[in-house]
Amino acid sequence: MQTFLVSTLAVAIAEIGDKTQLLALLLAARFRKPVPIVAGILVATILNHALAGWLGTLVAQWLTPDVLRWVVAVSFFAIGLWTLKPDKIDDDQALPARSAFIATTIAFFLAEIGDKTQVATVVLAAKYSPLWEVVVGTTAGMLLANVPVVLLGSRFSQRLPLRAARTGAAVLFLALAAWTAFRGLG
Repeated sequence: MQTFLVSTLAVAIAEIGDKTQLLALLLAARFRKPVPIVAGILVATILNHALAGWLGTLVAQWLTPDVLRWVVAVSFFAIGLWTLKPDKIDDDQALPARSAFIATTIAFFLAEIGDKTQVATVVLAAKYSPLWEVVVGTTAGMLLANVPVVLLGSRFSQRLPLRAARTGAAVLFLALAAWTAFRGLG
């Protein structure tokens, strides 16, 4: 249960102000169909994070525990710094003219490639087990962060204090990096 909770919290916090959260807002404004958009986010995240988690377990098998500890600490530090940089979506980025579900699934899967939440999933899978709890947790974190954005749409987007949220998330990841570096993984 700890694996699930840590994975959920880490990704939910990392997702605040992320480009995929902005993508959720854009899709909600364009399609105005929350159920297929949320379903597309769910499918894309499960597929993307399952692949990322699998990669994380492979990395964990190749590294000694001490090297893995420092890789995890440096990764958390990098994610913390990365969280401070706001993500933007290109205004001229065209979305497929297909259904909301297909457009969301494709767009979210591609947007997550190399994203900080995908990197966090790799790191979490390298550190925690079982893998399925990491994937379910990171997926739950994505949904926690994105479903409210989809449901509320653009109505309140200008009022959200995203800068303060990004700063808080960065501090949390920097604290996790320090804790991992000095206390270890286990």
